[in-house]
Amino acid sequence: MLANRSIPRTTVIPELAYPDLTQAIDWLTSAFGFTLRVRIADHRAQLNVGEDGAVVIMQHPNAGAVTPLSHALLIRVPDADAHHANAVAHGARIMRPPHDYPYGERQYTATDFIGRSWTFSQSIADIDPRDWGGEPGQL
Repeated sequence: MLANRSIPRTTVIPELAYPDLTQAIDWLTSAFGFTLRVRIADHRAQLNVGEDGAVVIMQHPNAGAVTPLSHALLIRVPDADAHHANAVAHGARIMRPPHDYPYGERQYTATDFIGRSWTFSQSIADIDPRDWGGEPGQL
């Protein structure tokens, strides 16, 4: 794949609408530790997520039509507890506090300022999916 400095290098890039782009950039960078990669005028922005992830946020043309519960995201982080503490300090509403799961992940779920669900996951063990009832395909 050709490298292009105008788009994140990651393969999958969620695109999420917010009623206020500037507020979304400020809140997501403060509460969840994302960083601004590129802002495109007043209608789009690319945010870096960790070392190799990205999300595109955009100004919704009809702010009243944004439906935050129709989207959810799972983001891998190096330290779920520290990430959780930062999110709480910046006003994130915690839906599920950090918890260890049998599939080798420590996760918590928060909602952002418009109610969209974000789950943050820290790998804490390398577990074969068969050990917790998963059916692996091509790993």
